[in-house]
Formats: sequence, structure tokens, C-alpha cells
Amino acid sequence: MEREQLRGIIPAIITPFTPEGEVDLKGLEGLTEYLISKGVHGIMCTGGNGEFCHLLKEEKSMVVETIAETIQGKIPVIAGTAACGTKETIILTQEAQEAGAQAAIITPPYYFRLPDDSLYEHYKTVVSNVNIPVIVYNNPLYTGNDLTPLVIQRLAEVKGIIGLKQSNPDLGQLVEIIRLAGNKIAILTGIDSQFYPSLCVGAKGIFSTAACIVPSQMVELYQAFEEESYENAFKIHTKLQSLNRFLEYEPGYVSPCKEALKMLGLAGGPVRLPLPSIDSRQKKQIGQVLKELGLLPKEGQ
Repeated sequence: MEREQLRGIIPAIITPFTPEGEVDLKGLEGLTEYLISKGVHGIMCTGGNGEFCHLLKEEKSMVVETIAETIQGKIPVIAGTAACGTKETIILTQEAQEAGAQAAIITPPYYFRLPDDSLYEHYKTVVSNVNIPVIVYNNPLYTGNDLTPLVIQRLAEVKGIIGLKQSNPDLGQLVEIIRLAGNKIAILTGIDSQFYPSLCVGAKGIFSTAACIVPSQMVELYQAFEEESYENAFKIHTKLQSLNRFLEYEPGYVSPCKEALKMLGLAGGPVRLPLPSIDSRQKKQIGQVLKELGLLPKEGQ
């Protein structure tokens, strides 16, 4: 995968489970086909929205392989291969490549707070021991380690690092990263509610939870922006915000995403413990949002 391919709408796909809690590979295949048909530009799997930390090692490889076999090279497969330690991250990245991934997306190690030099060495060591490009994933809320603009500037000089998924909600940090490293790597946001503003300051696209549910609308937003139809792009963005709030902070993104997919007749299934399921009130609210977006028929129709 080349840096120039890292752009546009890249859904952070869920890992569907059966009612018994096993990985639903047939459902995953169907969801992948659905996303391809809507014109997305890549698929990210085994990330946070894919419940990577609740998957066994063998299951991660199964997920990557199923998606890669379904896509057949039409768009890139980007596999999350994060782990607490550098050695395990290398192994997971190698296994993702064997399963068919064209790139790996990697958060900083989590649990231990690490100094900047250790974070830099982690990525540099991983990249030097794998044969697919790496996308850095800055998500300090979940990892406890924030990659500063200066660290990302250093990482952008490392051969084999082609991009960044920026999920720090500080938009000013995104602007600074684009200033320092935007000519070296592709920089995408990971925050649906900041997609339009991120494009305005120079981001190349988004790794998106919402794009699992509304891929057509997300692609339409991106294309409108690329065609300089900024008013139309902003209109789509604000319309989708009613969905984004459920995925980002009311109550959190995995359960609402899976519930929305199930309502649309797509594979979802339960989340794995200890993640909470959503309650009946939240289900009703999500259903109402899908109706407002025209994805479900309104009462009386």
C-alpha cells in the first residue's frame, strides 16, 4: 500500500459475533461486500470498533483473512495490530500480513505511560521488522500515551510509516501535525464529529465508525468536499451529527454501532464482555436517528 492510497472514507469495521459469541465470518463477509458496494476507499479491521482487545490471536487472523478474500484487492485492507509490547506488535503485524493485510495500523503501547523516546523507538523497531507499511494511530484517551506533534514529525521520517490516524480530539493538535508532517505522511482523522473541520485544515480522509452504518453518506460528503462543494459537504456533516453523538459519547461506539447495523439488517451481534450492551431507551433513540436519516421507514410509511 502506498501513501497516496491512504485517503477518503475508511470504515473501522466491527467484528460481528453469533448469538453464542463466536466470530460470525459469514456476516463479516456480507458486511464487507456491503461497504465495498458503497464506494469506500479502504477497510480497517481489528481496531477498537472491531473489539481487537477481546479477540484471540487466531480470531484476528481469521477476520483479516475473511475481509481480504472478500475484497480481492479492490481496496486496501488495514489491520489493527496494537499490543502492549513491541515484540507482540511485530508478531501480530507479521501475522496480519500473512492473512492478507496491505498495511497495519498501530496505537502506542497501552497500560504503561511511556516517554516520547520510548514511543518513537517502539514504532521504529516495529517498522524495521515487518514488510508492510505502518499507519500510526494516536488515541490517547484509550492508550494513555499521547503522540505529540514533534514525535509524529520524527515518525514521519521513518521509512515504512505512511500515515496517521489522529483521534486526539484537540483540533489544534491536528493542525500542528499537518503543518509539521503533512508533506511526509497521509494524515486522517479518526473522529466522525470532526470530519468536515478536519478536511478543512488539510486531513486526507477519515477512519470512521459511522461509515460502517452510513457509508454512502460519508462517501458523498467526501466527494462533495473534493469537488469544492463545501456548503453541501457541511450540510451532510451536520445531518450525520445526530448519529455521531451515539457512536462517540452517548454511550460509546461499539454497542450503538452494532445495534444500528442490526436494525439495518446487517451483521452485528452482541459485544463481548466486559463491554456493556445498550439499553432499550438507547435502542429506541438510535432507531429514531436512523429514521430521521432516511435509513429506516418512519411510522405510518
